[in-house]
Amino acid sequence: MQPALFVSETPQARAAEAELRARYAFVDASACDVIVALGGDGYLLALLHRLLAAPRKVPVFGMNRGTVGFLMNDWSPDGLMERLAAARGFHLRPLTMTAVSADGTAVTSPAFNEVSLLRETRQAAKIEIAIDGKVRMPELACDGVLVATPAGSTAYNLSVNGPILPLESDLLALTAISPFRPRRWHGALIPNRSVVEFRILEAERRPVSAVADQLEIRDVKQVRVATDFGRRLELLFDPEYALDDRIFAEQFLT
Repeated sequence: MQPALFVSETPQARAAEAELRARYAFVDASACDVIVALGGDGYLLALLHRLLAAPRKVPVFGMNRGTVGFLMNDWSPDGLMERLAAARGFHLRPLTMTAVSADGTAVTSPAFNEVSLLRETRQAAKIEIAIDGKVRMPELACDGVLVATPAGSTAYNLSVNGPILPLESDLLALTAISPFRPRRWHGALIPNRSVVEFRILEAERRPVSAVADQLEIRDVKQVRVATDFGRRLELLFDPEYALDDRIFAEQFLT
């Protein structure tokens, strides 16, 4: 196994890099068959976006040198090659967001965690929601709304009281953020083959931004979200506490 090493710019990650390079041999990314990533969840998401556009798709084994590190393994400099050999793989399929801004510009971006729509001003957003071409919510007055993957269901989605989705489920979470009208509607579970379309109502008076993981598009008037079944990336985890177990365990935290 020939690993490459990718490292966040934080002092904590750089110190870990020095420790690993003193003990193991790493190759250039063009020759590797696995990537070891040092950083936090934000760094890993940014790396996954880079890898999605690369011609070669190699698995990623992250070690947490950030804050939460939900998508990362525990940090240890010991037994790295043995850990890589024993790791379990999980494939992540991204969402694809196509956002059309007020001036007609269309931007397309992947999202591994979620696509979220957020009000830009003190005015509540008003959003129409259609699923597979049929309007299901004529008007949602809210701070925002998001579509989350199973892997992303424990991130922003969970913080706004969205449901936790088992990793192997063929579902997406459609979750309202601080809904005002209808007040009791907090979201829905939808098949991951569904196409979700948002239309911003009163867009000039109530501007809305769309965010695909870490990319924000301001002043959108229409957003389309669908699972990209043509692309996927693999994350590697220590078998004793892999991603599916972490997501399952989140449901029992008190």
